[in-house]
Amino acid sequence: MKKLLLLLTFIGSLLAGAQNTGKIEGKITLEDGMPLSGATVYIKSLDKGTVTDFDGKYTIDDVTAGTYDISFSYVGFETITQSVTVTAGQTTTTNVSLKESDSMLNEVIITSSKQPQKITDVPASVSVIRAKDIEEFPSFNIGELAARQKGVDFVRTGVLGTGINIRGFNSAFNSKNLQVTDDRISMLIATGLPFGTFSTVTKDDIERVEILLGPNGTLYGPNAHNGLVSTITKNPRTSEGTTLVFGGGSQNVITGRLRHAQVINDKLSYKVHLERTAGREFQYVDSVYVGTTAYTEKNLDRDFDLLRYGGAVHYKTGKKSELIGYYGHSNNTNLGVTNAGRNQIKDWTMDLAQLKFVSDRFFANAYYTWSRTDETYAINQRTQNYVSFIENGFSEEESWRRALYEQWVPAFGIAIPRGALFKDASERFNAEAQYNNNWGDFYLTVGAQYQKDMADSEGTYLLDQDGPIDIAQTGVYGQFEYKMDSGWNFLLGLRADNHDLYGTNFLPKAAITKSIDAGTFRLTYGRGMAVPSILNLKGNLFGGLVLGNGEGFTLSNGNTVDALEVETINSFEAGFKGQLSDKLFLDTSVYYNMSENFISPLRNIVDAANNVYATHIGDTPIDEVSPGASASPFLLTYSNFGSVDTYGLDIGLNYYFSDAFRTSLNYSYFGRNLDTDDLANDGNLDGVVLESELPINTPANKFTLGLHYNKNKFYGAVFGRWIEDYDFFSGINVAAETQDLDGDGVNEIVENARVGRTWNYGPLGGFVVDANIGYSLNDNVSFGLNVTNLFDTDMREFVASPAIGRLISFELKYNVNFFKNRKNNDD
Repeated sequence: MKKLLLLLTFIGSLLAGAQNTGKIEGKITLEDGMPLSGATVYIKSLDKGTVTDFDGKYTIDDVTAGTYDISFSYVGFETITQSVTVTAGQTTTTNVSLKESDSMLNEVIITSSKQPQKITDVPASVSVIRAKDIEEFPSFNIGELAARQKGVDFVRTGVLGTGINIRGFNSAFNSKNLQVTDDRISMLIATGLPFGTFSTVTKDDIERVEILLGPNGTLYGPNAHNGLVSTITKNPRTSEGTTLVFGGGSQNVITGRLRHAQVINDKLSYKVHLERTAGREFQYVDSVYVGTTAYTEKNLDRDFDLLRYGGAVHYKTGKKSELIGYYGHSNNTNLGVTNAGRNQIKDWTMDLAQLKFVSDRFFANAYYTWSRTDETYAINQRTQNYVSFIENGFSEEESWRRALYEQWVPAFGIAIPRGALFKDASERFNAEAQYNNNWGDFYLTVGAQYQKDMADSEGTYLLDQDGPIDIAQTGVYGQFEYKMDSGWNFLLGLRADNHDLYGTNFLPKAAITKSIDAGTFRLTYGRGMAVPSILNLKGNLFGGLVLGNGEGFTLSNGNTVDALEVETINSFEAGFKGQLSDKLFLDTSVYYNMSENFISPLRNIVDAANNVYATHIGDTPIDEVSPGASASPFLLTYSNFGSVDTYGLDIGLNYYFSDAFRTSLNYSYFGRNLDTDDLANDGNLDGVVLESELPINTPANKFTLGLHYNKNKFYGAVFGRWIEDYDFFSGINVAAETQDLDGDGVNEIVENARVGRTWNYGPLGGFVVDANIGYSLNDNVSFGLNVTNLFDTDMREFVASPAIGRLISFELKYNVNFFKNRKNNDD
């Protein structure tokens, strides 16, 4: 009897509890009625919430009777808060339709913490290129949109060649900003350079691009050194339909694109995309010096051709879990700028295969990347080789053919190895697993990443005569957050990264944020590192003239050159992101960085005049690695040197005159402290510390002002950009004003004259105005026109590159939304 009474009491208490609670359920959709999966539903006062399933539906059980403010949010869309009353023992239905965010205050991003966060709560400085920005930008090159973001140094090398840098230390081989696409690293395997035109993703499939300023290596790993650029593509369930685009413009550009996404059933959906773009680069021929004589680049091909395609299949494995398979391919023929001249890139292909599992708590990702080219070559070196043959009586055909591999030395009557050909058969494997959860106000994210690079140049530009160079690295990370009702938020993160060559390095991160009604203040610290590329470590260029420094060198006089180490940065930042008035949004930050162990310019480590030569690479005799190197009068390699402190300010203002019209203003300042009396900062070991040896390569001041309009069927923008003139030094490339670098009374740098092995056109920078307009003829057809450098200003944006004149592009776009059509028919 006693047990029966206890059981009845227990059942009674459950029933009483049930009588005091109710349930909230509903559905979240887009404005056109399409279900929005993965949206967040959250009751802050109860710290209780959920995410929508793949049908856009959600349920929150056991909610104590009462009235609550519930927020509904999704990445890239406005956050909506509604008051909902819960009645005991009943179900309250609340359906919500979200629209794409017009106000940055309500926007949600995902990159900073790998979890959805309202942009005002993110403990970092963030710039976002949204789907709407991309759709209303009628250009075949969305890289131009990076020029409109705060804190970003935008550079351009040609029609398609665009890139960004963040907070200093730019070069023609800049790998300090990690770029990822849908959780895939988008960096070339052997060089570590960003994909750029090698990307397999087309413009119409991009949902958004999130740019994080400053170190972000704790969650993302090495080379998120100065910043992170994350591209996120569209989910076929929320972007069903077909897009056809035809475009063209200046420089004989013609482009065509196709994207199709479809939902097959409750579990299966897919998307495919395709692009073909061709045209001709701006008229520009670089100088190639042989001795003191200048030659033009031989057989320069300015035509470019880009083909890319791919597709993804999404399969629902549960209400809140999904399995995604992706494959992408690109083929590139174009011109590429390096720190030793330009490359003629010929049919360089990139392929990616990915399998990813996503749920509300667990994430797993594995992908494989492979790169192929057989005919790419260094224009500078091949031209030098060609001249050596043609001027010594060889035929045109033989001179050009042998110039891929050899250089003629008339003093000895022989040809020596000076290879200009670049082959690539490199591959990379990546895997990651991550778990996240929260217990009340405590949030935890933990994960592990693995990467194995298998670099293979087939003996053309790497020390890989015995087969591919395999280098692996493993990282584990954890991030802990404590979020208080008072608006305080504390974050601690730590990553341990183990590299085959560098052992273990630690990347800590810490942040304190305080939210007020107007926005959020933040104070952050982060440590980043840049790992030398495989080319830095195992390079073997131009017949051994340039060798990588992965193991160190021993010289005949007993001296040694230490092997390369990682470059590091410690960054402190304070900022505010919020709303100063009903119409004014501010995002500002100040930062102080301490950088050390830079990778030097190529420096000659032997001294033939004093009979000092290299004898060993690591413990191996150097001639076994590179035949003849022990007697070479020149041996160029890299080493670590120096330290510098940099500091700056970024300000972003957006003012909304109305829902249709806004203006944006961005300003950035960058400064530095370099101790020129510290010989540890001597990049080329000549006994004098020069700023040209340290690749700062960033303007002190830059300013942008934009006007944006969008109403009914019309949209447009006018965007002005001013960059203060600044000097740029990268390898043999120089763009700088006339100056006496070492104070000896002689100008080592002369503007509009030869400097070293290149021609110096003077410093980079200037002022340009861009404009774009568009009109939607109906729900399906739209037309847009973009003009870059509207007033045809003579402005050079990068070394070894032409001044970018006026560039006109247009797009005619046809969209069909099958889901919307089906919905209307059903109605």
